[in-house]
Amino acid sequence: MKKIKYFYNTHSLRYEKLETPFRVTLLRIFGFITAALVTAGIISFLAFRFVDSPNEKILRNENEKLKDGFLELNNKLEKLTLQMTDLEKTDNEVYRSIFEANPIPDSARAQAKEKEKQIAVVEAMGQTELISSLNNSLNSLSNRILAQNVSFSEIENLIKNKEQLLAATPAIQPISNKNLKRIASGFGYRIDPIYKTVKLHPGLDFTAPSGTPIYATANGTIEVAGNKGDGYGKHVIINHGYGYKTLYGHMYRVKARAGQKINRGEVIGWVGSSGKSTGPHCHYEVIKYGNKLDPIYFFYNDLSPGQFDQLLKKAAATNQSLD
Repeated sequence: MKKIKYFYNTHSLRYEKLETPFRVTLLRIFGFITAALVTAGIISFLAFRFVDSPNEKILRNENEKLKDGFLELNNKLEKLTLQMTDLEKTDNEVYRSIFEANPIPDSARAQAKEKEKQIAVVEAMGQTELISSLNNSLNSLSNRILAQNVSFSEIENLIKNKEQLLAATPAIQPISNKNLKRIASGFGYRIDPIYKTVKLHPGLDFTAPSGTPIYATANGTIEVAGNKGDGYGKHVIINHGYGYKTLYGHMYRVKARAGQKINRGEVIGWVGSSGKSTGPHCHYEVIKYGNKLDPIYFFYNDLSPGQFDQLLKKAAATNQSLD
């Protein structure tokens, strides 16, 4: 039952029934609804601002899982990259060095050397960017693995050809020198016997009687056999392949002929004093890719460590060359 309200009318001096106009009632209802809506809006704003909706919670959890998964994959990728870097370093500095192959430049390996601050980058990335970044990193690693496989295939071929390489590498003395007394002049700057000036002597001089056999120091093909008027007199040049050549100068007579295949230890001529020479001897040079090297380091097949040390001291003596 609706409660009736009364008020005291001072004009009529009596209590009268209180009646609310319909207009006021409507305004009150409208004000209540408006206040309720504003309050609901404020509550909703605060709720959605600081409290996730169920869908947002699901999406946020999935996003966090994706980021965690990316970080885990990225850590694995970094470990693989470090292992790949070590493998490439070993390949260049050990494997390819053993077989005297040129190292592969970094550009050929398609390496990305830049280091990123992964956590900061991940926090700023969207899902698409994360996938793109990981995909680029994997592509880079794939390219490096592909280049490394090519390198290993090349090294495998080098291993198969190692026996041929060893046979083609100068490894013995060009004349019999069991008592180690044959070396008269070593590699380096020496007094020229004709001009009496200091000049580079690009080989070793082995003294021996005329007619002493001269041996090929490695397998190869005769490139020059005869007198070319270049001061070496009658001489032989053998192309061994793999960048190696050897020269045997001032022969009395040449046995080998140009184009002939020759094996280590075969006689290619005999000691003499032809060309620019002051006495019977064999001038011996080792050349690799056009550079003349000290032949003293290519006698490891027929010398013990003690004999090599003795020969090294003889070759290092500063004296006058024979050519």
